Amino acid sequence: MAKHQLLFPSQIVVLGFLIVILFGTALLLLPQATTTGESQRLIDAMFTATSALCVTGLVVHNTGDYFSLFGQIVILLLIQIGGLGYMTMATFMLLLIGKTITLRERLIMQESMPQFSVGGVVQFTKYVLRVTLIAEGIGAAILSLRWMRDYPVVKAIYLGIFHTISAFCNAGFSLFSDNLAGFRGDMAICLIIMLLIIVGGLGYVVLSDLYYFRYRKFPHLSMHTKMVLSITAALIALGAAALFLLEFKNPSTLAGLPSKEKIMASLFQAVTPRTAGFNVINVGGMMQGSLFLTIILMFIGASPGGTGGGIKTTTFGVMLATVGATLKGRRDVTLLKHRIPGELINKSFVVGFLSILLIVIVTALISIKESYSFIQVLFETVSAFGTVGLSTGITGGLSSLAKALLIVTMFVGRLGPLTIGVAMVHEVEQLRFRYPEERVLVG
Repeated sequence: MAKHQLLFPSQIVVLGFLIVILFGTALLLLPQATTTGESQRLIDAMFTATSALCVTGLVVHNTGDYFSLFGQIVILLLIQIGGLGYMTMATFMLLLIGKTITLRERLIMQESMPQFSVGGVVQFTKYVLRVTLIAEGIGAAILSLRWMRDYPVVKAIYLGIFHTISAFCNAGFSLFSDNLAGFRGDMAICLIIMLLIIVGGLGYVVLSDLYYFRYRKFPHLSMHTKMVLSITAALIALGAAALFLLEFKNPSTLAGLPSKEKIMASLFQAVTPRTAGFNVINVGGMMQGSLFLTIILMFIGASPGGTGGGIKTTTFGVMLATVGATLKGRRDVTLLKHRIPGELINKSFVVGFLSILLIVIVTALISIKESYSFIQVLFETVSAFGTVGLSTGITGGLSSLAKALLIVTMFVGRLGPLTIGVAMVHEVEQLRFRYPEERVLVG
């Protein structure tokens, strides 16, 4: 038995991501990957490969100017693999050649995908690929048609495909030097990008639930879907309103813009911390309060089973419900007239604690080495953990040590601190006894 369990599913997922990152780094190190024909530094190539695979969007070089077509395609492929999960891509290849998916392979797939049981994981993989193809196809078609007004047909199609994949996978990579700031007042581009970000961040489980509910195959939506939709809507609405009020008179961001663009920019900047990383205003010029609000939104992130990062909306929801129940003196934690299992509550707080611990350690280490302000370093660290990609503009000026720390942060943020922790511990310890209970004073 030991021979067949050299690696556990969580370890295989972690190892798989590491291998793809190394492979992507090797490709980006090639002279053909840059427009100058010169190889970039190893740390920069690894940073870019990790940022692409972990669908983060933090960049040390301008993607459109620094990387050649070959380099951009490598980045795009890494984004697509990272957004879907490499096990999804591997499963698709196995299905193409007609190979039977073994139980062990199903367990590995379950570890890397948002499937509640092993039974339907292959069918769910097919569904994920189908949804991705449809969503990205529609998005690419609309954006390509819009950009044909400004660019030649071939370039417009390429821009449409690149930005659609980057948006749906919540990556935030852009081929424009100012990201999407030049299209701040363009309703078509902004709305399509925002819609792709939201759909990709909701999670495939939610999309499946909505589809079957729409065609009356499910009598009602699951509690998971209701939580995701309500929390996502609340965060976007409250975030947009708060950013609008905070930045309304800021000359570096919204002041001086027409009312329509102010509203659109506020809404866009509330959606993009769902872990997408696109921006239509100068993030480095935002007020301190706006930066801190964005940090909170980035930390919460998207939803489980989607293409985004963060601790996830449902984790945040369970933690809020637990705090509320504790303050009210309730024995059970309930949400939407359902009781939350104790195991799920524990898992939510462990994810939250490990995430905060990682952010604190990385922020402290980078702050010691770098001369940037604390809010800038914290913003960069949370952006890396939440696989967001928003930056105040300090990424390119960071030292090799700081970049290495952010590489680790992006990696942990994409796979999740719990997956990394389980992979390091190897297996769950099953105790055959229970220790006596003893109370301590807390609070």
